[in-house]
Amino acid sequence: MFYKPILIIPGQVNSIFFEIFFKSLKRKKIYSPLILICSVKIFKIYAKKYNFKHNYRLINSKVDIRNLDNKLLNLIDIELKINKNKKIQTQYTNDYILKCFKTAFRILKHKHTYKFLNGPINKETFLKKKFFGITEFITKAFNEVNTGMLIYNKNLSVCPITTHVPIKSIANKISKKIIQNKLKLVNDFYIRNFNFKPRIGVTGLNPHCESVSKFNEDEKIILPAIKSAKKNKISAYGPYPADTIFLKQNRIKFNVILGMYHDQVLTPLKTLYEYDAINITMGLPFLRVSPDHGPNEKMINKNSSNPISLIRALEFLDKN
Repeated sequence: MFYKPILIIPGQVNSIFFEIFFKSLKRKKIYSPLILICSVKIFKIYAKKYNFKHNYRLINSKVDIRNLDNKLLNLIDIELKINKNKKIQTQYTNDYILKCFKTAFRILKHKHTYKFLNGPINKETFLKKKFFGITEFITKAFNEVNTGMLIYNKNLSVCPITTHVPIKSIANKISKKIIQNKLKLVNDFYIRNFNFKPRIGVTGLNPHCESVSKFNEDEKIILPAIKSAKKNKISAYGPYPADTIFLKQNRIKFNVILGMYHDQVLTPLKTLYEYDAINITMGLPFLRVSPDHGPNEKMINKNSSNPISLIRALEFLDKN
């Protein structure tokens, strides 16, 4: 069987990525060829630190990567500037990460592969408030309009309508059209990648789907969007109060829960499954995934980080 390669950007230099990456390869066999786009110097430092002895080879982004095999780890070297005192400045890190992304984007645009994974990235320092998150950064790079975040677990996934938006701005970011688009994204993604139509539960915006204001978003926006989706043969239901939809007897009815904002659905999902979930960007012309956690700098050098989210991300790309 022929497997397309998986492009991997480790992300933040100071993070737990290489620790969990090396653990993942020791615990799980991946059949797709792996291409790391990173600084070889940094790779060697972490490989020595974590006693990783897998054979690797240097390649460049212009070679025909479609004929690689999975016997060797393939590395595309990206320069990373380091000061004379061997410290890495934030600007150097940002330039380095951007170079890694641009290299991966060029390969993806040439359609040499459709599998892309990025490691944890400090959004505050890298994005500098120009984008809400990495999902939006990648969306802009490919001129896509309708994309969405899916935090995926095989038992239950969640999709927030708004991502890293301040609470005070959420109500103004919700519309019937946006909800319809996200429902269609989820539905199409599951059909294309899992071969079945998902049952989607939709949360309300207000507590108990009730509002003391004259305008109730649950009645005027969310409910009409659900009814419209049903007419288009999408199995959407709700709106349901967010405080009860994740109860066991309720959540087992759905494959996906669509929420109105980030923490409304990510908090209960992480409580249920902790690190056993991955971040998928739906709506791109390729599969983009990342572990569902940040750089976690406090855990660097402790060798005690849980690799399960990265393992699930690699498994997902390997199977698709």
